[in-house]
Amino acid sequence: MAYDYDDANIFAKILRGEIPNDTVLETEHTLAFRDIQPKAPSHVLVIPKGKYVTFDDFAENAPAEEIMDFMRAVAQVTKQEGLSTGSGGHGFRAITNAGNDGVQEVPHFHLHILGGRVIGPMVMQLRD
Repeated sequence: MAYDYDDANIFAKILRGEIPNDTVLETEHTLAFRDIQPKAPSHVLVIPKGKYVTFDDFAENAPAEEIMDFMRAVAQVTKQEGLSTGSGGHGFRAITNAGNDGVQEVPHFHLHILGGRVIGPMVMQLRD
């Protein structure tokens, strides 16, 4: 499957420094920043610096060092935000959307970390 990356997407512009962001953490391969329209008291977006469209694109095509860096960055963000249950936090939700059916708005893989309150049900129940 081909993943066509759009260099004009907002996260690509953030990574190039064309659009400012509220950085929470930056590593060699990962950038984490606050969502501009937060859905929870803590709402951080974690993105790889590489050109990956969706989670499956990232999982399939990113080198191991990028994947490890990304996962460790997620752990560090949850600790910094006081959400990690291993550090006394009450937990969080990690969400990624992929493609049209997943209601993905930005065609650059990103993980939403939401916490600071009870988030609610995972998905709304579908009706027949």
